[in-house]
Amino acid sequence: MFESVLVANRGEIASRIIHTARRMGVKAIAVYSQADADLPFVAEADEAILIGPPPAAASYLDAPAILEAARRTNAQAVHPGYGFLAESAEFARRVIDSGLIWVGPSPLAIGRMADKINARNLMKEAGVPVAPGTWEPVPDLGTALEEAERIGYPVMVKAAGGGGGVGMGAAFDETGLRQAYETARSRAERFFGSPDILIEKFVERARHVEVQILGLADGTVVPLGERDCSVQRRHQKVAEETPSPGITPELRERMLAAAVRAGEAVGYRGAGTVECLVDPATQDFFFLEMNTRLQVEHPITELVTGLDLVELQFRVAAGERVTIGPVRPDGHAIEFRVYAEDPQRFLPNPGEIKIWEEPVGHGIRIDAGYAEGNTVTPFYDPLLAKLCVHGTDRADAVRRGRAALDAFRIEGLETNLPFLLELLDRREFVDGTYDTGLVDRMRAP
Repeated sequence: MFESVLVANRGEIASRIIHTARRMGVKAIAVYSQADADLPFVAEADEAILIGPPPAAASYLDAPAILEAARRTNAQAVHPGYGFLAESAEFARRVIDSGLIWVGPSPLAIGRMADKINARNLMKEAGVPVAPGTWEPVPDLGTALEEAERIGYPVMVKAAGGGGGVGMGAAFDETGLRQAYETARSRAERFFGSPDILIEKFVERARHVEVQILGLADGTVVPLGERDCSVQRRHQKVAEETPSPGITPELRERMLAAAVRAGEAVGYRGAGTVECLVDPATQDFFFLEMNTRLQVEHPITELVTGLDLVELQFRVAAGERVTIGPVRPDGHAIEFRVYAEDPQRFLPNPGEIKIWEEPVGHGIRIDAGYAEGNTVTPFYDPLLAKLCVHGTDRADAVRRGRAALDAFRIEGLETNLPFLLELLDRREFVDGTYDTGLVDRMRAP
C-alpha cells in the first residue's frame, strides 16, 4: 500500500476520501483554492496545499498545479474523486508519467468510455444492449432529421463527449429536434470542446438504473449491485436508492451480467459505474454510458454491502490482491443530495451558512462538504451534503429518510430540503413507481 495520497478534489468527496485514507494509515494531502480555505476538508487533511484562485480552471482543473503540489508534498498516489479531472485520460496519463499511482482505471479505459459514440459501438460488440441510435457523429441538422426519422420519435439528443446531462434534450417531433440539436451542439462545443452529437431512441417513462462494478487487479470484474437514479432535475440526479424498486430479480441478473461484460470489454480496474435506461413496460434495458470514476451516490452501495469503495480503490490501485464474494444487499438505502439552491426552480443560491445542525440516529450517514459559518461560493457545484439512510427494507428507509430530512437544519441560505421532503410525500416515490419524469411533473406549471 502506498503511504500517501493527494486528493485532487474538494468538498464532501475530498473529506470522504481523506477519512478512509487516515483510517488506513495513509497520509492524506488536500489541495484547495482560495475560495475553499476554510472548508472542513482542508483542516481534516494531514497536509493541505493552496493551488490557485477560486475559478476551477485556475485551481481544480489546473493539472500542472496539482502535479506540482504532489511533487512538493512527496505524494505517492493521486485520487481524483469525481468531476473536475476525474475522467480526464490526459490527466491520468500525466499522473502515471510523473511516477505516481493513479487511483482509477487506466487512461486507455477512460478514453474509450469518454466518447459516447465510441462507447456505444464498443458495448454493442461486447453484447451489452444499446438503444437504437447513431453509430457515428451527426454532422448537421439535415442528417439529424434523417436519423430521427429512421430511429423514430421521440429521440434524445446528446453531446458525444460530455456528461452530467449538459446539452441533453428530448425531441418529440421535427420542430423539437431542430431546437434540441442546436442547443446540444452549442453546449457541447462550449463545455466539452467538441460539437459531436449523437441521437438515441428516447424511452418515455423510463427509469435510470446503474450498476456499480469493481475491476480487480487480476482482471476480474465484480458487480456490487444496482442503484436507481431516476429522481432527476435537468437530467442531474437528486436522490438515489438501492436496490432499485423498479426492476425484477430476473432483470437485475441480466443487468449485472451486462455490466460485467462492459467492464471486461475495456479491461476495467477500480470502481466504475455502468449506467442504463430501463423501460418498465417491457423490462428491457439499454446502455447509456460508463462512468470511469467513483460516483456521487456510492455511499448507499456501501451501506447495503458493508464495503468501503474508497479502500477498495486504494487496494486495487496499489496492486493488492482483493477477494470479494457474491454481493447481496442487506436492507435498503436512499441518498438525498442537499443543495444550496432554490427548491422551486433549482437555481444555485450561494451564501453564508449561519446554522448547520445535522440529524443523528441509527441508520443515518451524512457526507458533508460544509459546516456552520462556511460560505457557499458561486464557483462550484452547490452540493452541500449527501444525507443517506439505511433501513431494514424500503419502507423503513423511507421513514428514516423523512425523519432525518425533517431534522436537518440549515439556515442562512436556501436549500432544497423542502423539495426533498415534498418528494417523500409524493405517492409515486413512496410506492416506488416513479420514473425520470417525476420531478418535471412535480414542478409542472
